[in-house]
Amino acid sequence: MDFLTLFLIYLCFVLATVALLCICSGRKESFVARSVNSGSQVLSFIIPTQLQRVTQRALHRLFHTRSCLFVVLHIALQAAVYGEYTWEVFVYCWELQFHLLLLLLPYLLLAGNMGCFILCSRANPGKITKSNHAALVKIYAYDGVLFQKGVVCPTCDMEKPARSKHCSFCNMCVHRFDHHCMWVNNCIGAFNAKYFFLYLLTLTAMAATIATITATFLIQVVLLSNMMHGSYIDDQGQERAVEILFLIQHLFLTFPRIVFMLGFVILLTLVLGAYCCFNLYLVLTNQTSNEWYKSRRYGCSHHLTSQPHDRRVVYKNIYSEGVWMNLKEIFKLPTPLERKKK
Repeated sequence: MDFLTLFLIYLCFVLATVALLCICSGRKESFVARSVNSGSQVLSFIIPTQLQRVTQRALHRLFHTRSCLFVVLHIALQAAVYGEYTWEVFVYCWELQFHLLLLLLPYLLLAGNMGCFILCSRANPGKITKSNHAALVKIYAYDGVLFQKGVVCPTCDMEKPARSKHCSFCNMCVHRFDHHCMWVNNCIGAFNAKYFFLYLLTLTAMAATIATITATFLIQVVLLSNMMHGSYIDDQGQERAVEILFLIQHLFLTFPRIVFMLGFVILLTLVLGAYCCFNLYLVLTNQTSNEWYKSRRYGCSHHLTSQPHDRRVVYKNIYSEGVWMNLKEIFKLPTPLERKKK
């Protein structure tokens, strides 16, 4: 195997690991966090103390402070995939007379994705300051369960508006806080949630499109070679009909980088597709990731009040106003005046 092939294998492993960490990054007691803590306790008995301290500082710097590392990794992953797609898949597909618009579609999606990425990473997510605090506190009502009136942020020294949260990465309170995304190196809040949703949507579409074109190319190669109707001699010297496993092995030996890239983008499509569906669900129900995670601790009820101490606290989403209005709110945040009219 050449260097690029080994590099693509490594990227597949890195993406699968980092994607899980990124998805769970906003949850203090996530499964991944608990697993890492448990593993750290076991390793602490065999790893020297000095090495532990260095590792802890590195991990804290990586996962608990703002860093451009994941932005660089994001760009490197896209460059690796698009480099392989351009130099091999595009050329082969052009020779097989694929439609030009289909071959150019990944580049069009890339342009849209980079635009959404820049807007999402550079936009103000909804930083709460003393100058805008009075206006923002009027936009959403306190539900009495997830968001209580009178709670003061000890860092910002301001009362927290409903649906807000202090981000330890950015060291600020964010209006309608969703989560801190390491891939864009910014919080996702009221003012850039639309850009993040479009960024995620175009990223999923990019991976799915490249996977579809690449898979179609490999299928075309198989059909043109009439390989499915052929046979081969196995290790025992017996003649056997071509099977799927043999076919995949043959394609891997013939187009190693293309097959690795296909496996990579299929994995990416599945991970991003699932996360995209989850975010679409949050958008249509007018929830944030932070609210969804916190609400798992409570049951559901058609009546929402501050429950007596001897009764179980329940939660109902009071911010949902129907699919259309919820979708509209993502792209046009309501003002305090508009909230009063409802």
